[in-house]
Amino acid sequence: MDLRDEAREAKEAAEKEIKSSKTLADLEASRVKYLGRKGALTLLLRKLAKVDPAERREVGGLLNTIKDQITSEVEAREETLKQAAYSTALTEEALDISLPGRKARIGRLHPTLAVMDQLVDIFVGMGFTPVEGLEVETEYNNFDALNFPPWHPSRDEHDSFYVDSGHVLRTHTSPAQIRVMKSQPPPVRVIVPGRCHRRDTPDASHLVSFYQIEGLFVDYEVSMADLKGTLAAFAREFFGPETLVRFRPHFFPFTEPSAELDISCLVCGGKGCRLCKNSGWLEVLGCGMVHPNVFDHVGYDSYSVTGFAFGMGVERLAMLRYGISDIRLLYENDMRFLNQF
Repeated sequence: MDLRDEAREAKEAAEKEIKSSKTLADLEASRVKYLGRKGALTLLLRKLAKVDPAERREVGGLLNTIKDQITSEVEAREETLKQAAYSTALTEEALDISLPGRKARIGRLHPTLAVMDQLVDIFVGMGFTPVEGLEVETEYNNFDALNFPPWHPSRDEHDSFYVDSGHVLRTHTSPAQIRVMKSQPPPVRVIVPGRCHRRDTPDASHLVSFYQIEGLFVDYEVSMADLKGTLAAFAREFFGPETLVRFRPHFFPFTEPSAELDISCLVCGGKGCRLCKNSGWLEVLGCGMVHPNVFDHVGYDSYSVTGFAFGMGVERLAMLRYGISDIRLLYENDMRFLNQF
């Protein structure tokens, strides 16, 4: 067959394959088949050396023209396929800008931590310094140094979590106060927030793990009047300026005298309702003057220094602040509940 006829046949076949290419990969395969180093047209160009010299110029010009035409068709088909792929991508991956945007969800503090931060801020404003203690404490700091006798029921394994012999998960944040007094002489004025652990059966007002915040003020002329003034100012700052307070005698091993602080009911204002069990008062915290035995344990002169301490449950105050009836609701991680605060 004449070389010119072979070139025309190759051109027709190439054009057919190029037009039928559905993807860029198919098109590239056709290009290599006809224009590559071992392609059909490349092999025909190599045969020019065998063509009669009188016809070589004409045949060579025809082969180059066909090669240029196929190259142009490949480029045109490539552009068409690229445009088609782009259009498909726009259709399949397009964003519907008519839809309203999604607002970024801004996080917030858990109600327990929000209340604890506010409590710390109030007492910092009164001159107290925040201190963090250890959740795993020595039995000495958690009980002995705080004047708990060996037979006290809270030291029993049914009431406390013992890690090993001599160490316990702290049952209150008071051990941090012992560590502070051991580390510095009076005056001491600290506020200690943190998590505590007790072997309680969970119910509407008790949890195994909970948060407390305790305060300690020790100096040389601290009196019960200072304690009452400090806690009255706290109650009015946290619950509102119209809040009334009262102190009832109580007992704690580490304070003497000891008292419970009550506030006027937040719902009825002291008239009596279901929340306050018709008493008009709500129990808030425990407090008292630091027992001399505690000062003896930390090396203070119990005949010269005096001080007061107080402690409250953070969840208890959060429940009063937000009107929560069950403490377990705070830790069930139900976002429908937590998003209210």
